[in-house]
Amino acid sequence: MFMQSSAHLATYYAGCYPGSIPQRSRLEGNLDCDVLIVGAGFSGLHCALRLAQSGKRVVVLEASRVAWAASGRNGGQALLGWSCDMPPLEKALGLQGARQLWDSMCWAADELRELPARHGFDIDYRVGSLWTAVLPRRVAQLREAQQEAVHKWGYRDLRLIEGAELREWVDSPRYVAALHDARGAHLDPLKLAQGLATAIEQAGGRIFEQSRALAYETLLEGYRVRTCHGEVRADVLVLACNAYLNDLDRPLSRRVLPVGSYQVATSVLDPQLASSLLPHNSCVIDNQFVPDYFRLTPDNRLLFGGGCTYLGGLPRDIPAATRPYLERVFPQLKGVAIDYGWGGHIDVTLRRTPDVGRQGQRYWLQGFSGHGVLPTLAAARAVTDAIAGDERLLGLYQRIDNPPFPGASWLAAPLEAAGKAWYRLRDYL
Repeated sequence: MFMQSSAHLATYYAGCYPGSIPQRSRLEGNLDCDVLIVGAGFSGLHCALRLAQSGKRVVVLEASRVAWAASGRNGGQALLGWSCDMPPLEKALGLQGARQLWDSMCWAADELRELPARHGFDIDYRVGSLWTAVLPRRVAQLREAQQEAVHKWGYRDLRLIEGAELREWVDSPRYVAALHDARGAHLDPLKLAQGLATAIEQAGGRIFEQSRALAYETLLEGYRVRTCHGEVRADVLVLACNAYLNDLDRPLSRRVLPVGSYQVATSVLDPQLASSLLPHNSCVIDNQFVPDYFRLTPDNRLLFGGGCTYLGGLPRDIPAATRPYLERVFPQLKGVAIDYGWGGHIDVTLRRTPDVGRQGQRYWLQGFSGHGVLPTLAAARAVTDAIAGDERLLGLYQRIDNPPFPGASWLAAPLEAAGKAWYRLRDYL
């Protein structure tokens, strides 16, 4: 799958961006650099900033625009953890190894909170997240997560909310309990990405848009990447393309499946109504297999998502497809106007575990499986530390097995869709 565009999709984030979204030139001619990063989403941008600040000559190639894909379109929820949760990581790494990765996630949460102020940009950062249970039998999952967080990961910022108190946090009849994470947060992802890009350029890095990497070759020392209008030679190559890697590296791309995901933004709500929906302004995601997620924006809209498609396409009418789920959570918003509806593709691995590694001086970051605001930063730290000579964190990621999707590429999506249909049915049983 490959898509390329000279303009950002008409999302809420693009529509409300202050001023025009910065536009950068395409690569013309040939360049040499220390590190070439392919992909200007969160993972590539975080890598580029850390490397540029360390004194490396960094070049970023982006096929479309900075944060054109999932990084600029997502739900904006900065949740601690990974899409797979901790059990698969503990199974692969043991308790000590999984604890080290969890500690790196806590570092990422602190770093993301502090980074914008350090570089002088704003991301509409708001503290607090809720992980809610729809089904009474899944309240136990919340309790177990809270206990494991304390006893295994040394994390004490989770609080279980039940009964009448829950309506003081989220005014919905759908939920029976929730875990509040005091270090979770929500933010504007497009502002974050554009702020990172500006900080990279201020640190001496170079970003080229409309510069799709067509192919790369391994040299005696380093790599050469070709675009339509030039090429870059680099000592180190970082592939941060996620759902859009395609034929640039076919073995790696077979380890992720592009899955369609979509959300909406309502019209501006009355401030009193908005604050009654989420009195503490936490973002929310439930623990169904296919979760609903939502949050309030600074201008009092509700951003609501959760729909996904495993066969690649998106609904023709995203607002109409999403409205029943929104009104199921908040009946008091029945008939509310929806101003924006948009979608995109996320990079899902077979086991929902992150796929981060290296071979020679070629590194990759992918497989964030719809949960990438904080995990991309944690993974970028692992990769950039390894480039600097410290491979401890990257070594942990490389012990996580991420097999390719079974069968021919055209068969992977239908097989995955069938499997996920069964799990979605279990959400109703």
